[in-house]
Amino acid sequence: MTDEHKEKLAVGRNESRAINRYLEAIVAGKGKRGRKRTPESISMQIVRLDKEILSASAVQRLELTQKRFDLVAERERLNARVDLASVEKDFIKIAKSYAKRNGISYAAFREMGVSADVLKAAGISRAKN
Repeated sequence: MTDEHKEKLAVGRNESRAINRYLEAIVAGKGKRGRKRTPESISMQIVRLDKEILSASAVQRLELTQKRFDLVAERERLNARVDLASVEKDFIKIAKSYAKRNGISYAAFREMGVSADVLKAAGISRAKN
């Protein structure tokens, strides 16, 4: 394998990672329907569960303990949200070359939730190039 080939492979891997981070950040940022949960509201639920656990039967304590673990994990996920602006900036830099090399269309990006403004900034248009 030549050095040039190795370099192209490395570029492709880096671009794929940046595209993946952005697409996953979009999905994570959409959230769910209904009342929005915040780390603070989850912390309040954990405090209530801790009080319930004190007077619960053994089986109830087991179920409440699992519920507490789930809430702590959810709170950590909310606190670890990806900085969308940063990953979007990286996406914009490399999306056009990635799309061209891999035959990815404007419509495919739109279907994945990438906004038209971001695609425009990346230099990806609806017209076939």
